[in-house]
Amino acid sequence: MSLLAIDHVQLAMPPGGEDAARRFYGDVLGLPETPKPEHLAKRGGCWFEDGVLKIHLGVEADFRPARKAHPGLLVSDLPALKARLSDGGFTLKDDEPLEGYDRIYVDDPFGNRIELLEPLSGGEGA
Repeated sequence: MSLLAIDHVQLAMPPGGEDAARRFYGDVLGLPETPKPEHLAKRGGCWFEDGVLKIHLGVEADFRPARKAHPGLLVSDLPALKARLSDGGFTLKDDEPLEGYDRIYVDDPFGNRIELLEPLSGGEGA
């Protein structure tokens, strides 16, 4: 037995948050929505997948955002993504430098923390 990889990341959202999730993960971050299997679709939520990058949003009746635990997503052209996030009304948060990366944090519409990292050329992250 051996672990191979992470298949997907599941984040929670409150009931009725699908449209806000689509705007953030689909429109702003650019992840295509993938239909949920029929037997899971009745639970609500939505899935966003692009190749091996898979983020699933599930409905939680007693929702509380993940303020510390978070996915770290590798991106290209972080400055352009920052502009799209700012234009969309999302607040960007800087943190201490991480060698080899330019990075920021942003909360999704539900308050879940998301880290966006771009490897710097020639650094450890490259």
